[in-house]
Amino acid sequence: MKTLQLFSFIAFLFISVTSFAQTQKQTVKVWGECGMCKKTIEKAAKQAGAASADWNVESKILTVSYDAKQTDLKGIEKSIAAAGYDTKNFTASDEAYKKLHTCCQYERKTMTTTTENAAKCCSDANCCKDMKDCTDKDCCKGKDGAKGCTDSTTCCKH
Repeated sequence: MKTLQLFSFIAFLFISVTSFAQTQKQTVKVWGECGMCKKTIEKAAKQAGAASADWNVESKILTVSYDAKQTDLKGIEKSIAAAGYDTKNFTASDEAYKKLHTCCQYERKTMTTTTENAAKCCSDANCCKDMKDCTDKDCCKGKDGAKGCTDSTTCCKH
């Protein structure tokens, strides 16, 4: 009888602990072309800590589930960009993009004036530590520059 009570207590604790997991499910646009892209994108998301990843070739939308205590959407997007694929918030380096198979090379998203200005302003890593340093630069002043220079995801893509 004590064994049954002990087993029940342990089962209750296990269920209680797992119910507190911070599972997030989110979607993000990821540029790509084919089934080979799908495999690489999903693998990169899982390597960044996603529990599940499903990229739709037609809509270019990636649906990911992950434990918020272990990773976040930015980390997943960075991993995908490192694999050569542009996401909504991160652009893959030209070097990573050129390594993709020819059937996987998609029409790249264009940089906006804001992003271009931010890239010029924030070419050094010190900018990422305190965005105020970036906003004081001439290229960040004005309608197009200021927004990109205050947004660390646009400004610093390290």
